[in-house]
Amino acid sequence: ILRSISLSMNLPPGFRFFPTDEELVVHFLHRRASLLPCHPDVIPDLDLYPYDPWDLPGKALGEGRQWYFYSRKTQERVTSNGYWESMGIDEPIFTSSTHKRVGIKKYLTFYLGDSQTNWVMQEYSLPDSSSSSGRSSKRPSRGSTSSSHKPDYSKWVICRVYEQNSSEEEDDDGAELSCLDEVFLSLDDLDEVSLP
Repeated sequence: ILRSISLSMNLPPGFRFFPTDEELVVHFLHRRASLLPCHPDVIPDLDLYPYDPWDLPGKALGEGRQWYFYSRKTQERVTSNGYWESMGIDEPIFTSSTHKRVGIKKYLTFYLGDSQTNWVMQEYSLPDSSSSSGRSSKRPSRGSTSSSHKPDYSKWVICRVYEQNSSEEEDDDGAELSCLDEVFLSLDDLDEVSLP
C-alpha cells in the first residue's frame, strides 16, 4: 500500500512513516483540526468502524504491520464482525521541547464476540482545551465556513492499528533502520574513511 501511495504522491524513494506520538498529534492531527494542510498528505480519512482491522490494508496508510488513518471521534466502535473496547489506558502526550500537553493516546483492543484478539488500536486525540482554544477572537466571526467546520474538524482522531503477535514481532517494533542509518552504521565498521 505504501508503494502505491508513494507513487501517487511523488514521495522520495525509501519513504518511511514511523512518526512519534508527538509528531502524530502536532504535525498531523493538530493541523487537521485547524484546517491547515499537511505536507506530505499521506494519512487518509477513513470511517473505521465498518471495517474489521484485517480489512485496513489498501484503505489506510500502511507501514510495516501498522496502519494509520484519520477517523471521527465516536463512542460507537462496532464493526461488521466485532467491536473495539477501551483497555482503560489513556496517556497524555507532551511536546519534547516545552513539555506542554498536546494530546491524549487511548488504547483499545478488538473483540470477536466475547474473545479478545491481538489487534490493538492507539487512538490519538487533542485535549478538550485544544478543540476550544479558538478563543473569542475566532468565535465572533459569523462566516459559515469557519464557524460550521471548526467544531466538526475538532472531532477528528488519528488511529494507529497493529496486531500484536509473537515476541519476535514485538522485538521488531520501531527497530527498522532507514537506508541512511544502515549506511552510517556500515561506515562505523570501517577503520578509516576518506571523503573526497
